[in-house]
Amino acid sequence: QVQLVESGGGLVQAGASLRLSCAASGRTFRGYGMGWFRQAPGKEREFVAAISWSGSSTNYADSVKGRFTISRDNAKNTVYLQMNSLKPEDTAVYYCAASRLVIATSAAGYGYWGQGTQVTVSS
Repeated sequence: QVQLVESGGGLVQAGASLRLSCAASGRTFRGYGMGWFRQAPGKEREFVAAISWSGSSTNYADSVKGRFTISRDNAKNTVYLQMNSLKPEDTAVYYCAASRLVIATSAAGYGYWGQGTQVTVSS
């Protein structure tokens, strides 16, 4: 069992930056691929970014490439999502997830989810 708690969301203006954190507890964090997903009102949950257990491999949705960076600190059992140049269309609840796969871009590949943190970007 892995418990995930996100933090760092908030209300910012377009062009600003935010860093989301996801603290993991429970089973060995190092053995899990980690991902970030988001869900805007009235829309389906969508993939944002993923990182392998070692941190050597990452994957991003096209909509965030070049603006968002996923990273992890296995010593701190924490995964991060640095979000730069935020746009109003980035407004959503952001979820952290853990996968037994090395790296996954589909929500179906993740067995553990956090409760989400709201990110709101005003124009």
